[in-house]
Amino acid sequence: MTVGPRLRGAWSAYRQRRKRRKLLWRCLRAARDLTPVVDRTPAIRTDEILCFATLRNEMLRLPEFLAHYRKLGVGAFLIVDNASTDGSDAFLRGQRDVSLWRAAGSYRASRFGMDWLGALQFRHGHGHWCLTVDVDELLVYPDWDRRPLPDLAAQLDAAGRPAMGAMMLDLYPRGPLGQADAGPDAPLTDRLPWFDPLPYRCRMVPPKRNRILQGGVRERVFFPKDPDRGPTLNKLPLVRWNRRYVYVNSTHSALPPRLNDQYDGPGDPRLSGVLLHGKFLPDSVLRAAEELDRRQHFIDPDQYRPYHDAIARGPILWHPGAVRYAGWRQLVDLGLMGTRT
Repeated sequence: MTVGPRLRGAWSAYRQRRKRRKLLWRCLRAARDLTPVVDRTPAIRTDEILCFATLRNEMLRLPEFLAHYRKLGVGAFLIVDNASTDGSDAFLRGQRDVSLWRAAGSYRASRFGMDWLGALQFRHGHGHWCLTVDVDELLVYPDWDRRPLPDLAAQLDAAGRPAMGAMMLDLYPRGPLGQADAGPDAPLTDRLPWFDPLPYRCRMVPPKRNRILQGGVRERVFFPKDPDRGPTLNKLPLVRWNRRYVYVNSTHSALPPRLNDQYDGPGDPRLSGVLLHGKFLPDSVLRAAEELDRRQHFIDPDQYRPYHDAIARGPILWHPGAVRYAGWRQLVDLGLMGTRT
């Protein structure tokens, strides 16, 4: 018997619904792993934009992270601390717009923190525009320096768009890793002012219709002979959240599949953002060495051991094709960010 396209489509949709429900149940169970440290969520207003993040030992990045997103108009931060030892938790407890939970369990076993954040999004995010980012990611978008997130969200609402995609853009110094081009109090884009403007490629993968965007400096330096192992650079950081939604693979993809259709990578003319990625600040060498022991950042840590070994050696990422960051208009001109609603 021949199976028609309508039947295949219905079967695929059923499987994606089943997967989504399974992941949501994981998130609900993961709520038991969260210990409230300070809970200010009762003060959240219905129109506020919420920021969700999970972290461990991020004091080097936290002050700029909070300042950047406060400037953008985030109303409340909901953060999971995965057993920090550098004072990140004590610092966050003192921030009046931060609600903080502690999770002592395995970051890898929690789907790299997404089960923990999914529990918070299910309880607190429904109906809000929710920004889900890592602490080493600073979102920029067209006119971000003059147009706060509430205005951007209103524009997306008016266009009927439930989410906005973004490309993660790795920034790096001129010299070897372990150094920076400016002091610790300088903005991220002064400390790590360089990036690879190309090449990048994006493909769609059924049945979730998730996109896989690859390329850039980490592929060029660490995976030149096996580019398919390079990092996935597309994300869906900004979503008008519904408790039926769930992230699947970090914020690279989500369910239901229609959310993944909101971004096609560089060259997509639709309104999108760029996540300026501060992974390669001076602590990157020590963090890579630590990860060799902790083994928490990949499904198969042994497969990526050479990657962390290479970072721990402090290589120079700069090359003659590198471009110095000059603002959001430059990213639009390079085709790395779209402007059309």
